Amino acid sequence: MAKCSICDKGVHFGIKVSHSHRRSNRMWKSNVKSVKAIVDGSPKRIYVCTSCLKSGKVERA
Repeated sequence: MAKCSICDKGVHFGIKVSHSHRRSNRMWKSNVKSVKAIVDGSPKRIYVCTSCLKSGKVERA
């Protein structure tokens, strides 16, 4: 699964609980996009979460 290169945000695991309280495993996938960004002075394709994109932590190429 893709992980954010800036903040290392990735997949989170938990338990899904139905109405009858039967429990099963589930996962939450973070909103990670593949973007072209400036890394060490050159453009590179990296995975970045949308919260890092929105806050301006990434300089787009």
